[in-house]
Amino acid sequence: MAAISGTGWELLISRQVEHTGGTRRRTVGTYKVFHNGTAVTGLSGFVCESRGPGDNSKEDNGRRIEPGTYPLATQAGGKYVTIGYTGGKTPPKPGLELLKTNKRTEILIHPGVNFLSSVGCINPTKKVSGPLSDMDFTESRTRVIALIDDLKTFAGGGFPKSNGKRIPNASVVVEGEPVLSTESVESVSRSRCGRSEQGFAGSGLPEIRAETGKRFQANNL
Repeated sequence: MAAISGTGWELLISRQVEHTGGTRRRTVGTYKVFHNGTAVTGLSGFVCESRGPGDNSKEDNGRRIEPGTYPLATQAGGKYVTIGYTGGKTPPKPGLELLKTNKRTEILIHPGVNFLSSVGCINPTKKVSGPLSDMDFTESRTRVIALIDDLKTFAGGGFPKSNGKRIPNASVVVEGEPVLSTESVESVSRSRCGRSEQGFAGSGLPEIRAETGKRFQANNL
């Protein structure tokens, strides 16, 4: 199982459960940012990904990526970029790219909407308990921007000046291969509260907040 190294900027994604919504399936997990092994207050929440099992062996297979550690880069694309994204839903929208994903390409962290906006990418979001919980684009976009802004601050002068460049000392750590279940994220997490997750206390669920220069109140999310 993947684990944070405790060095640099790390985004830990802990997959919890896989849900079905009609004919579609998605993986729901939690995320949290660490600076040199220390959890960052306010930079945590949930993520939605494609169905499992994780598979990096074939391009465009519609599945989530395999558990592991992936370096991060600024994204250069027509739909998503790290530097120079526009406001609202007009492309290019904000995103970050995961590297070393084998045959998979354009695996991004980007805003999600409704049940799922991913064919292998990662959509940060507020609390998503079950298959009837949808993502809100504006809220999800805010979380992606918060990750980009925090990366810029952490990297300082080392942050790339253009898109399509590797970000030094920055990575995404993905753990877990959950299967299809009718359980909620909360019930899955409660069943694990005997073990201590990296940076997650009590039920294992993170603090549900995001920030972009100011912190949201938890009751607004």
